[in-house]
Amino acid sequence: MERKVYPSDISREQFEVIRPMLEGAKRRTAPRRMDLYDVFCAILYLLKSGCTWRAIPGDFPGWHIVRYYFDLWTASMPNGSSLFEQALKKSGQARAYREWASGKDALLHSGRAKREEHGHGASQRL
Repeated sequence: MERKVYPSDISREQFEVIRPMLEGAKRRTAPRRMDLYDVFCAILYLLKSGCTWRAIPGDFPGWHIVRYYFDLWTASMPNGSSLFEQALKKSGQARAYREWASGKDALLHSGRAKREEHGHGASQRL
């Protein structure tokens, strides 16, 4: 199925430069059922629009898959950066990298403030 093109998308050529880096983050034991290009573009859409995970448009992979790869790619490496940050720099997405750098704490910890505001601990859910 052909998906809609969004302003936050990068070109396929830009993605091919970073594809090996992103594919190397997870050991592949079976053929992938979704295109990592769509997952990466979904994350860029999320950063640009500021929407919630579940509000990602339906023509992207499911929000739980996008969130899984987001968590995988944004895990800190020994040098302090993440694979996602390196991919943004390498793909030439300076604007997206600046948005990521300025809003990553809010995006990664959006639920924490709400839980603490209501007196819930980290292990409790609302």
